[in-house]
Amino acid sequence: MTTDPSPRACAILTVDLGAVVANWTQLRDRVAPAECSAVVKADAYGLGVARVVPALAAAGCRTFVVAQFEEALAVRRALEPVAPDAQVFSLGGLPPGYEADFPANRILPVLNHLGEIAAWRSFAASRGEVLPAVIHIDTGMNRLGLGPDELDDLAAHPEWLEGIDVRYWMTHLACADAFDSPMTGEQLERFRGALARLPKAKASFANSSGIFHGKDHHFDLARPGCALYGVNPTPHLPNPMRDTVRLDARLLQVRNCAVPMTVGYGAAHKVTGPARIATIGVGYADGYMRALSGKGHVFVDGVAAPIVGRISMDLITIDVTGLPESVAQAGRMVELIGPNRPVDRVAAEGGTIGYEILTSLGRRYHRVYVGE
Repeated sequence: MTTDPSPRACAILTVDLGAVVANWTQLRDRVAPAECSAVVKADAYGLGVARVVPALAAAGCRTFVVAQFEEALAVRRALEPVAPDAQVFSLGGLPPGYEADFPANRILPVLNHLGEIAAWRSFAASRGEVLPAVIHIDTGMNRLGLGPDELDDLAAHPEWLEGIDVRYWMTHLACADAFDSPMTGEQLERFRGALARLPKAKASFANSSGIFHGKDHHFDLARPGCALYGVNPTPHLPNPMRDTVRLDARLLQVRNCAVPMTVGYGAAHKVTGPARIATIGVGYADGYMRALSGKGHVFVDGVAAPIVGRISMDLITIDVTGLPESVAQAGRMVELIGPNRPVDRVAAEGGTIGYEILTSLGRRYHRVYVGE
């Protein structure tokens, strides 16, 4: 049971920054001599950019990747006291009319189509400068990046890159966590084929799972995200990463129930005999998904107690009938995510992935950072 630093908090989220750094260090060593960046989009997957980024920068990370420009600004602010020289990529492209904001804040745009390449080239020419950028090549994801026709056009017109310092050619993997899928190999061949037709520059290919496909997938820069935060990048094998979060919540009330009583909204749980039902001060407003209603367990003093009834906005109900009253009592902190309930297991029970659990972690938790 975690030490309770806030007697008023309904729940405590403990973030282990030492574990995040250890995960990055393991991946850095695995991809060497390639560089290992850190994907810190969505507020460092819910763990908090303001604390995660300085910890990683202090460990030596010098490239950070986000999805949106405003996220990049937050990363740049977090880097200033520790590593002002670090580079920050914004995957979401080049918002029209805001080109000047990128060099002003030392943020590299990831250019996703020929229109953005033309706009960046024109902006560079207007300043009489050569400006850095990353260019995204789509190799099968069919979301962002240069499609096959645009790739053909760019390969035929390398002059379209005049004024652009291409720091990296990059692509994004669709099925890297499915190690029996042929898709990753197909994307690798397409990426190699594209690089052979384009001006020489560094390349970035592997995400978290891609790193574990082997050295030929690493190129010059790896971009791990979920693995930094403890999600298993090798679902077919034991998780090689350290857990980074623990969520403990308070039992608010324990009551005796009997037939024919029901529990929660929709009377979804019907009591089948004498029972003790405990209520926890966490709900789907805090990121503990409604889809987990009636599924899985929490752990009370290391003992599993099943979730019963519907998870509501602020509350979860559990059956503590089999636990001693001295253990299952109001005020006790119980484990929702932690050593007995790793994030991937919680996700599987909710029919989702660890990414969604982490990025949904709510703002009402009392947050404690350890391992700095």
